[in-house]
Amino acid sequence: MRTGIFLKAAIVLMMLLTATTGCNGLSEVFGGKKVPLLFEADFEDNEIGNWKATDPTAWRIESGNGSKVLALHKQSEYVPQVRSPFNINLIRNVIVGSFVLELKMHSTTKDYGHRDMCLIFGHQDPTHFYYVHIANQSDAHANSIFIVNAEPRVSIAQTRTEGTKWDDGWHTVRLVRDAEKGTIEVFFDDRPEPIMTAVNDRFGWGGIGVGSFDDTGQFDDIRLWGIEQ
Repeated sequence: MRTGIFLKAAIVLMMLLTATTGCNGLSEVFGGKKVPLLFEADFEDNEIGNWKATDPTAWRIESGNGSKVLALHKQSEYVPQVRSPFNINLIRNVIVGSFVLELKMHSTTKDYGHRDMCLIFGHQDPTHFYYVHIANQSDAHANSIFIVNAEPRVSIAQTRTEGTKWDDGWHTVRLVRDAEKGTIEVFFDDRPEPIMTAVNDRFGWGGIGVGSFDDTGQFDDIRLWGIEQ
């Protein structure tokens, strides 16, 4: 069963990453709809206006990774209504259903068990969304896929690693969401199998973003393919 899931995920990723070359095999993946490149950012233009943060002062463009990067350089002065990430930065005016989000991530905080970076998706409002929490160790509150549904976050991961080790380097992360089937898969660097998976269809559409629960980090080379609302 798991082998079939992983094989399907690999096929989905291959098809999505060739979407801009005119591949039409995507109809087998997302209900007959091609999946275009909706958004990309490498921050070389120092542009941050396409982003909406819980605390704009916590975010800036910095030099890193041999280029310009989006940096969460301090803790946001923001207190969520329910227990959920403090640091969220959403792409403006992009609402998607099924999608692939690929980017580079770099943790810049001290090393400890819950050292984390996050991806936000299915965002409806501050108390209704999903997020991926990538952290050094797994427990009820770390290194998992979570839903925030008008109450403190709840882990919904069906499979996950015992932890995803952050270091001082940059790492490539891919988040694959099939909204029709409810599947969620997270890939880390060149590992062939996802580091975590879930199935949930509570939020079929929503915003996309990056962040951290309560740490700092940098983001670069962000690309989003998807079915836009």
